[in-house]
Amino acid sequence: MKSVAVILCLVVLSGCSALSNVIPPFEEAAIVIEDSATLRELKALPKPMGKIPVSVYAFRDQTGQYKPSSGASSFSTAVTQGATSILMQTLSETDWFLPVEREGLQNILTERKIVRAANQADSEGEESPELPPLTTAKIILEGGIISYDSNIKTGGFGAEYFGINASELFREDQISVYMRAIDVRTGQVLVSVSTSKKVLSKEIRAGLFRYISFKRLAEIEAGYTTNEPMFACVQQSIEKAIAELIEKGIEKGVWKARA
Repeated sequence: MKSVAVILCLVVLSGCSALSNVIPPFEEAAIVIEDSATLRELKALPKPMGKIPVSVYAFRDQTGQYKPSSGASSFSTAVTQGATSILMQTLSETDWFLPVEREGLQNILTERKIVRAANQADSEGEESPELPPLTTAKIILEGGIISYDSNIKTGGFGAEYFGINASELFREDQISVYMRAIDVRTGQVLVSVSTSKKVLSKEIRAGLFRYISFKRLAEIEAGYTTNEPMFACVQQSIEKAIAELIEKGIEKGVWKARA
């Protein structure tokens, strides 16, 4: 009986050693975020006739969803609040758009006042050099993260025999993004698109529960959980929306690709 228990322990420990290759270390160095498949798809689109100046005032979380928490005073949001920064970064990665800063416009205007004051102080009575005008945008991008649906699909499977058990569970959530391009001159909505992305989570567990002898119990558990980062899901949804926006704009004749 003891030899059987030892063998079972060795099997479970070997499983734990395999899991140790999956579980990351406690400390990791910072890395540069690599291009996702959706961003590579966006960069592979046809080249434009010229870059279109575009501004984004706000691209926010409109879901009103909060993370589930046992604490009554927790108000952490379920999705990232930095969607505007993600959108501006994605626009700067494309050849189609020239993003101009609008979210921090007040900071820019304040800094320009400081530059003018410094130029006047340095000129000493001479005419101070004028700052160039701010770049105007032809297109405004509006929209946001409009939906976060949790537990759309859940499931799993498991097995147990003679005190040895193993199980696997999964959960599927979904976020949706809406985006529209608006003509600054007329206020007309030129193109409107929507995208969605599934957020996947998985849990794997294994364990041993056996009485080796009278009043001697052996119990071993191991497992790990993986969750898709919400930031990456929002980023891919926005990248896909911009790619769809460009393609639909070409089809409708809003803008043209280089021949």
